[in-house]
Amino acid sequence: MCFCLEPDQGSKGDFRVSNQLEIPPVCSCASPSATMVGLKPPEVPPTAAMKFVSAGVAGCIADLCTFPLDTAKVRLQIQGEVRIPRSIGTVEYRGVLGTLSTMVRMEGPRSLYSGLVAGLQRQMSFASIRIGLYDSVKQLYTPKGAESTGLAARVLAGCTTGAVAVTCAQPTDVVKVRFQANGAQPDGVRRYSGTMDAYRTIAREEGIRGLWRGTLPNIARNAIINCGELVTYDLIKDALLRAHLMTDNVPCHFVAAFGAGFCATVVASPVDVVKTRYMNAGPGQYRNVLSCFLALLMQDGLAGFYKGFIPSFLRLGSWNVVMFVSYEQLQRVAVLARPAQS
Repeated sequence: MCFCLEPDQGSKGDFRVSNQLEIPPVCSCASPSATMVGLKPPEVPPTAAMKFVSAGVAGCIADLCTFPLDTAKVRLQIQGEVRIPRSIGTVEYRGVLGTLSTMVRMEGPRSLYSGLVAGLQRQMSFASIRIGLYDSVKQLYTPKGAESTGLAARVLAGCTTGAVAVTCAQPTDVVKVRFQANGAQPDGVRRYSGTMDAYRTIAREEGIRGLWRGTLPNIARNAIINCGELVTYDLIKDALLRAHLMTDNVPCHFVAAFGAGFCATVVASPVDVVKTRYMNAGPGQYRNVLSCFLALLMQDGLAGFYKGFIPSFLRLGSWNVVMFVSYEQLQRVAVLARPAQS
């Protein structure tokens, strides 16, 4: 016996109860993909506050799982950079595994998580705004009475939350990149003794503006990433659900997140390389973002903008999978934990 809601063939949007002895092919219960993996979608949608907190926690979980790949990406992106003053004897990295093994051999296993504290601080502010507020902002851009949210509203929402998140979290991103790149300094030079020392030193030596170094390229990067990540995830997930290829559970979230990670890496890699180099640069190395862009182009050509692409994809793809799967489940946990209103 199957009891499930099916669209009524005679009316649009209405539902009828099927109680047939033989399960018809159109019944979603007969599909293997209907097997629920993880918590079921809640009947009551999560609040904006739940999404805000869930996104921050999910971002931290994803960072904990993928931080070594992010560090390898940073090392590969700044490799070959012309420094002022020029230095010799810098370590050469080859590939993702080569970079990770070289770091462990030369600097110890802890180097893989250098800058993690700043990274977690960044996610609690950055992911909470960029991802947690995306649905709310998307609704603001959706015309009243519209049956569904259009592509333009999704893109505008992604750009808006990305720009606001970067503006708020930029100091944490600067410190994270400085720590991740620190081991690439020649002769074992260490810029900072700890996370708080990094904030103080940057503010003292470079001014408050130093903590917001690279904000414009980072805004550009995250506007692109949000469109290639959140919007793509949104569209792939909606398409899978509308076509009844998958149900709203972990496999669906995994596929949508993996596709979103690949799209985001392809479109954002050039901006990401420029952002990383500019944020890691010392005073006087580049006059502005444009000079950093031109220096990279003249030194490495167009291929330079895709330095570290493989670790970028491995990191962003795996980060998206862990983050979105965690985010969806955390929202459902939050709804289930909310006391029932009488």
